[in-house]
Amino acid sequence: MAYDKFEILTSTAVPLPIENVDTDQIIPARFLKATERKGFGDNLFRDWRYNNDNSPKTDFVLNDSTYSGKILVGGRNFGSGSSREHAAWAVYDYGFRCVISSFFADIFKGNCLNIGVLPVQVSADFSNKLFSEIEKDPKTVIEVNLQEQTVTLLATGEKESFDINGYKKDNMLNGFDDIDYLVNVKSDIVEFAKNTPL
Repeated sequence: MAYDKFEILTSTAVPLPIENVDTDQIIPARFLKATERKGFGDNLFRDWRYNNDNSPKTDFVLNDSTYSGKILVGGRNFGSGSSREHAAWAVYDYGFRCVISSFFADIFKGNCLNIGVLPVQVSADFSNKLFSEIEKDPKTVIEVNLQEQTVTLLATGEKESFDINGYKKDNMLNGFDDIDYLVNVKSDIVEFAKNTPL
């Protein structure tokens, strides 16, 4: 399934300065029954967003209209715990296209890259700077430039670079998942097969 191309994302951000957010907190296990990647956003951080009677918890950031945007700024060790792909699906389905943290669990990071969510790992100092600027002004705008591999606070010009696997970067720039990539190079594969002795 192809996804929107990710080139430059310019957006406000939602701050979640909680460390060790695991995949069961991102999407509780009881919501993993569906096999399609749709509807999971409704239950993103379900137990933090809603009371037992399904009323919204007013003190949780996703229920606070002060904050919005396509970027989620999370605390250190975001996406730890089980390897469920549904956690990345929930982040995407809610509308986030980028998660910024000072450290990601590897499997969660990979799952995000596979479905069109860019996980951007920055230093602890820059992460703290982002939280501080968003707290001072919830309308703070962040630019994430995938081609240049930079995150910039547009108001101040402060920026930091981030690393990404070259193959995953190319896929995201083109809006490809792994299958799309293979289809795109099908002619090369056929040519290689023709010219390779058995």
